[in-house]
Amino acid sequence: MNNPWKILSSQMIYQNPWIELTEHQVINPNGGHGIYGVVHFKNIAIGIIPLDEHFNTWIVGQYRFPLNEYSWEIPEGGGKLDIPILESAKRELLEECGIIANQWDCILKMHLSNSVSDEVGYVFVARDLSFTHSSPEETEQLEVQKLPFQSLYQKVMNGEITDSLSVAGVLKLRCLFQEGGF
Repeated sequence: MNNPWKILSSQMIYQNPWIELTEHQVINPNGGHGIYGVVHFKNIAIGIIPLDEHFNTWIVGQYRFPLNEYSWEIPEGGGKLDIPILESAKRELLEECGIIANQWDCILKMHLSNSVSDEVGYVFVARDLSFTHSSPEETEQLEVQKLPFQSLYQKVMNGEITDSLSVAGVLKLRCLFQEGGF
């Protein structure tokens, strides 16, 4: 389908090492003049569901500044655009949980907020696990919790976990279990 939006002009409003905000003067699909702001993310969002042979998993709790609240979620972080996504996923799981996995499956690609952002995210399932020390980034104060996957699924279903990559990844993995894909 052809793009019904016409961009008249664009101006970068703000940028930092992680995001860039651009305001576009546009003609919308119905012919009206307006503005459209787009947040461009300079990294790829990556989430990991580590899964042991007994279907246990690990989640990470941390205070999320934009929400002004504590959040439980699957291990996740950003991957640089010029680094293979799997390499970034391995780094994140090691940094946040101290887990090394020998088997990796990408189960999901999603756009996280496509009405205002170009951010794309991927969710991996990591299996055949071994454990070492974690090394969170300076900005992270993390709590790691081990729980059965079924308990994680229940936390998603009852609204205790609301992070988009976590919710989508857990629901996708649950479907794959039901279909016999895992």
